[in-house]
Amino acid sequence: MLIVPPKGRGTGWAIEHRFTVERHESFDDGWGTLEQRVVEQPAPAVTQVIEQRVKTILTGNDSPDINFDVSINPYRGCEHGCIYCFARPTHSYLNLSPGVDFETKVFAKVNAAERLRATLQNPNYEPLALNIGSATDAYQPAERKLGITRSVIEVLAEFKHPFSVITKSSGIERDLDLIGPMAAQGLAAAYVSITTLDGALARILEPRAALPERRLRTIERLAQAGVPVGVSVSPVIPFINEPEIERILEAAAQAGARSAFSIVLRLPWEVNPLFQQWLEAHFPERAKRVMSRLRDLRGGKDYDARFGQRMTGQGLWAELVRQRFEKAAARLGLNQQRVELDLTRFVRRGPAAGAAPLQQSLF
Repeated sequence: MLIVPPKGRGTGWAIEHRFTVERHESFDDGWGTLEQRVVEQPAPAVTQVIEQRVKTILTGNDSPDINFDVSINPYRGCEHGCIYCFARPTHSYLNLSPGVDFETKVFAKVNAAERLRATLQNPNYEPLALNIGSATDAYQPAERKLGITRSVIEVLAEFKHPFSVITKSSGIERDLDLIGPMAAQGLAAAYVSITTLDGALARILEPRAALPERRLRTIERLAQAGVPVGVSVSPVIPFINEPEIERILEAAAQAGARSAFSIVLRLPWEVNPLFQQWLEAHFPERAKRVMSRLRDLRGGKDYDARFGQRMTGQGLWAELVRQRFEKAAARLGLNQQRVELDLTRFVRRGPAAGAAPLQQSLF
């Protein structure tokens, strides 16, 4: 059954998660119900922001193909609605759908700054490479009102703890008064994700994120404020945004980006059927070709979760994409190493008994 996403949403499918005990199947009752469901546009779901108090806010990274040690995600779920988001399956742990629930039921960790302060005050804590927004965007729409990400950066600034942040939102510009001075001390760097320069594609691929031209302006403003800024051309989707790799890098370099990296589309758990349904809805003429290429990258499988393979894939096409990316990045001066932030400036602000330990990564 083809489910047409509501306007402004990545999907309208309340896909059952992998822990669901009961399974539901659509049944043709002879009255054309299934055909009607394909044609009808589902009513847009209203976003719910649910306040959550957490015991820990730092998540440890055990993946050797990611360049940070710990991460902070002030929100769980993301209203941007990117159909490809590898974090969608985390909603399964909440007994919620990785489909429409992931982008309409957003959990806000309202005590994030409090828990971060307690962790940094722990006499046993040593500064680590820290990233904000590795799973869900720290500057998604809820941040405008709640300011949780800003409160986290305020704590990091107080302790002179370095951090990087990755986003596809222009909301990061609000916090340049904090990020700029930290960057001047070697304590902050930013990465902006640009998946496509095509506004029409962006509206269906990542419907509530900032449009591509707005993200390029964000790169420019970060660079003007002295913040080392890189561009993430991720995920690369064969025959969808893959032809744009060089153009995206050129636009980012012109805007002031200093470095670049890229990840090939990943389809873990429920992301796989969600993405394939999206392909059939928006690119039916290319769907089989796209999936065939992705399987070539993964040794015949839809997804390969092995470290060293999951980000890049393998085989001839993966090598060709890698060469294209590296040659364009070198030509544009984007082949610099990511900025090494200064861990030596960390200032301990007093002990806190019973500070929470690191939370282990779910992936």
